[in-house]
Amino acid sequence: MATPPTTSTSPEKPDQPAKSAEKAGQATTPENAEKPGKPDKRDSAASRKPDLSISFAGIAFKNPVIASAGTFGYGIEFEDIVTLEKLGGFVTKGLSREPMVGNPPPRLFETAAGMLNSIGLQNIGARAFIAEKLPQLAAKKNVVVICNVFGYTREDYVETIHILNDAEGIAAYELNVSCPNTHEGGMVFGTNRTMLEELVADCKSASRRPLIVKLSPNVTSIPAMAKAAENAGADAISLVNTFVGMAIDAETRKPRISNVTAGLSGPAIKPIALRMVYEAAHTVEIPVIGIGGISTAADVVEFMLAGAAAIQVGTANFWDPVASEKIVDALQRWCVEHRVKKITDLIGALET
Repeated sequence: MATPPTTSTSPEKPDQPAKSAEKAGQATTPENAEKPGKPDKRDSAASRKPDLSISFAGIAFKNPVIASAGTFGYGIEFEDIVTLEKLGGFVTKGLSREPMVGNPPPRLFETAAGMLNSIGLQNIGARAFIAEKLPQLAAKKNVVVICNVFGYTREDYVETIHILNDAEGIAAYELNVSCPNTHEGGMVFGTNRTMLEELVADCKSASRRPLIVKLSPNVTSIPAMAKAAENAGADAISLVNTFVGMAIDAETRKPRISNVTAGLSGPAIKPIALRMVYEAAHTVEIPVIGIGGISTAADVVEFMLAGAAAIQVGTANFWDPVASEKIVDALQRWCVEHRVKKITDLIGALET
């Protein structure tokens, strides 16, 4: 497992060239002394450093790279290997009104270009998150924490938000609308425009924080669902959640996942996710957060060119727990190499 990057030392002060040379074991001579009027290479490097910061829904992010819900625990579990402060932010795993044990195993299966998962939204519950995890996160400085929220009735969502409203240190909520509505025969909230609008409106009324709606890709029209979320009061949308899939063991003739079907994520879904982000971004006025198979800096750029204001890294965190942090570094290098001074210049800049 990769280790966190070491902290670099501060540069010498410009007015101490002699001391700097002495420390390096050199005598200060006309050849190595800094010449008046000659640009300091360190200043040149600093001027080339791109501005990766973004801001939307009243939230300032250091960069557009956010670790996705369900792939990054509650954030604090990664503090020994990931510099949390270096990320744009992270989304907690889904939180519900009461704790949930999730589905029985097997509930993960690696596919040719991704992963199937049916964890079942296992979590400790909103109250335990506030009591056990949030105080540890509060000790971190400049970390953007977004809480993913879900439920099986509109009342579940609203009550969970009410619980979280009283806690400090949360920047926003992300609604997982890919859950079955038990009051409507199990129909998934995010696949019915009316149910989605009612849910988002209720949650927006209950929330004291910006509301991001995470859309399901398992619909006939992403633009229609994106517009429904916007009309109901969403401050931003994120997409896509996982695609419904399954895997079968030909030898045993049994499903690879105990729940039979599961959510497909990873590089396999990237081209479809990219298309959906493009469609959504050209439909709504609110910010769009792109999700789906992102594992490189080039992937980030592609989603931003398609119209995403930020992105989330998900499945990549499973095969490399420090993937999100590495992508931040790689994105900075990409911008330097391509002479991109401000990352926001890439948003929606696709040339067709």
